[in-house]
Amino acid sequence: MVEVSASEVHTWLGTTYRSILAPMASSGAMSIVDSVSPAGSGPPRHIHHTEDETFVVLTGRVKFWLEGEEFVKGPGETAFISRGKEHTFKIVGEEPSRHLLILTPGGFEEFFFEMAAGQFAIPSDTPAIQASAERHNMTLTGPPLD
Repeated sequence: MVEVSASEVHTWLGTTYRSILAPMASSGAMSIVDSVSPAGSGPPRHIHHTEDETFVVLTGRVKFWLEGEEFVKGPGETAFISRGKEHTFKIVGEEPSRHLLILTPGGFEEFFFEMAAGQFAIPSDTPAIQASAERHNMTLTGPPLD
């Protein structure tokens, strides 16, 4: 586990992550991460087995892929991803996206902090990334959005 204070900013692959509500502040019920992702960025397809994710888009535009369906959310809009659903997203347009990531229950944000601490690269560090994903109840299932 990576120790993180509420004011620390962690950067991995150009995306910054800052915990604004740690799981311990909600008895593990939830956590909130303030994230800024550069234009064109996004993770591989994946499934969270134990967490629901709510994205609150503050700036930029985010294209989501959720079990074969695509939709775009912009500032002031929200996307909810139920646990167990295959999904990914990509920042579209020229502007970075700042969004809040609400995780219920909390704890998955440790994956981001581990990745930032190790500065793991894709694809060269894929085994380490997959091992961390498994520790955090996530399965990587496919490529990022084009």
